[in-house]
Amino acid sequence: MLAALHGADAAFEAAIAADPDFALAHLGRARVHQLNMEGAQARAKAADARQLAGAATPRERQHIEIIASVIEGQGKTAMTAAEQHLAEYPRDAQILSLLLGAFGLYAFSGRADHDAARLAITERYAKDYGDDWWFLTYLGWSKTEAGDLVAGRAITERGYALKPENAGAAHALAHALFEQGDGAEGRNFLSAWLPANDRTSFLQGHLAWHLALIAIEEGDADSALAIYEQHIKPAGRPYPPLNIYTDTASLLWRLAVAGKTGLEAHWKDVAAYGDGYFPKAGAHFADVHQSLVPATTNTHALHTRLAELASPDPAAKLSPAPSALVLGPCVPAFAPVHPLAPVPPPATLLPHLQR
Repeated sequence: MLAALHGADAAFEAAIAADPDFALAHLGRARVHQLNMEGAQARAKAADARQLAGAATPRERQHIEIIASVIEGQGKTAMTAAEQHLAEYPRDAQILSLLLGAFGLYAFSGRADHDAARLAITERYAKDYGDDWWFLTYLGWSKTEAGDLVAGRAITERGYALKPENAGAAHALAHALFEQGDGAEGRNFLSAWLPANDRTSFLQGHLAWHLALIAIEEGDADSALAIYEQHIKPAGRPYPPLNIYTDTASLLWRLAVAGKTGLEAHWKDVAAYGDGYFPKAGAHFADVHQSLVPATTNTHALHTRLAELASPDPAAKLSPAPSALVLGPCVPAFAPVHPLAPVPPPATLLPHLQR
């Protein structure tokens, strides 16, 4: 799981079969379910873990509660509990991993200082991990995202050298190369890594997305579309749905801006995929990307999503980030094809716009 490789689900299933009372195996399986947007299964396995937690150690019980809170959508609670837990158990890497990365609790917290927070917590526990392949990857990535590109790349490369098949390290290195503006080296690196590690990782599609972005920047939209069709489009991809939806929507948008035509069938596929996995507002990274799809497919789904985001109904249990509310109405004005009619801001959106 920490290397973003396929197989964690089978490994946790095998652990449960070997020891049905092992609470953390149930909890780990729950986390894989969550990553795959299998919400009911994730909550059920987390409940199993909690039921078995009485026989677990204090560290294990805290571990279970933190990840169960993430599965239940209690991000702030989980973030605070994880920070407290790590002060006592700094080498509980699965808990530290929850805070880090592009989809981690800090990144999705709404905090403006999320880059600094990731860097601070990785630097705090650097001595506890030493030359651990997983930790070096995230320490390096945290430095890169916080703006220290030279040190970030060097540390990431150290972690990558210890475990080259680690897709998380390949991803962090792709980010470092991008931030340094080295498209040619990024293309060479990903063009070699992807076929060498074909079908091993659930980040394979996202790494192909990075390669496609480089192609667009180099003026080769045809190659980018070929990468999309071979590695990224939704049909039959064994990747987390949030990755699939955001990668497909954002890449198609970039292709359209680059002047590529004939994308209508692809947009319809992405719209159907989003309707299946993100039918309601709440996953705000998906919500922001969802605004790209109706703006291009000329539907009125954007109006519905904005109304959900702006709903004052406390039963909706939404606390939308201002970015999701403010960006959504603006996207149609920039749509490269088939723009919608202007979207009037809902009345509940006005305070966000005025602020």
